[in-house]
Amino acid sequence: MIATILKKDLRLYFSDKKGVLVTFLLPIIMITLFAFAFGGVGKKKSAPKPLGVLVVDKDSTTDSQNLITKLNAMQTIRLIASDEEKALNLVKKGENVAALIFEKGFSDAVAAGTDLPIELKYDAARDLQMRIVHTVLKEGLKYHLGKADAINNVTLKTTSLIKESSTKAHPGLVQAVAGTAIMMLLFSIAAVGGGLLDEKEAGTLKRLLIAPVKPMDILLAKMGTAMMVSILQLTAMFVFAWLAFGLPIFMDVFSLILLILCISFAVSSFGVFLVSTVKTRQQLQGMSTIIIILMSAIGGSMIPISMMPAFMQNIAVISVNYWGIEGFFDILWRQLPLIDILPKMGILLAIGFGMTLVSTVLFKKNIIAIE
Repeated sequence: MIATILKKDLRLYFSDKKGVLVTFLLPIIMITLFAFAFGGVGKKKSAPKPLGVLVVDKDSTTDSQNLITKLNAMQTIRLIASDEEKALNLVKKGENVAALIFEKGFSDAVAAGTDLPIELKYDAARDLQMRIVHTVLKEGLKYHLGKADAINNVTLKTTSLIKESSTKAHPGLVQAVAGTAIMMLLFSIAAVGGGLLDEKEAGTLKRLLIAPVKPMDILLAKMGTAMMVSILQLTAMFVFAWLAFGLPIFMDVFSLILLILCISFAVSSFGVFLVSTVKTRQQLQGMSTIIIILMSAIGGSMIPISMMPAFMQNIAVISVNYWGIEGFFDILWRQLPLIDILPKMGILLAIGFGMTLVSTVLFKKNIIAIE
């Protein structure tokens, strides 16, 4: 009897091809992603892409130029010449990890053997990359300057351009809240979209089509429901983070509301897109799980972008998670003005409109199939 039940259960399990696919394919995808991110896969075949560090030479002497040339010869970093205002602005916006500043008097300090007027100004939100840059630069300075008898101890002053205070969120808290919120939101919206498939299987959708209701009205209504749920869920999660962890969500309420609206639109269109590409709830569960986990992994919800290898950082831009998390960092950590955050909001809107257009075509095909 046990053997009979066992055979029956195994036959039922393997008859669900989508379920089997999720069972085996999803772990393989996750292992692959984490192996590339943390396991050093592929690093022996090619050298890692050097970290770009801006360099400002205010001393403009032979000594400073020679040292910059020697530091730039190291494989781990790449020094990019810039003026001070531009360099600091790029670091504040999170586009570069740090700026190395050579102050006036560097050459005189080298000759006198006094403390070197060099400062590394960085973005604390990119802590891992900053630690690598600081270690490499400090070792490089010791190697190239520490041999001089007059210089016994080479130090490198570091300064965070964005100071932590009671009005700013800790970057780790922003990462945890934003990354988790968007990932969970994607799962919730996929479940909301599944209601349309339930209506299809129950025959409700067919009855709606008989009534004077256009297929596009049904699609937009479902998308509107998903967007309302998205707004409520994101708002609730950020209010909870404010109450429980002190996340300062009121420093720029207008920008935060706009970003939540843009993310909600992009995510709700994604949910409708998923529903429009499948025919059953089982298919939706399998496909949505794989796609959402994949998007969340490469988009920074599971692994901070700064910890990923260069090629993964390049493909992260296809994910809603990436643009949403970066937008929250701009508001809650970098405290950028709205004009600097609008491009990320625009990309989220573009993603939403693009998926909505594709969903329209796919949805009409499904409606025709029903009829």
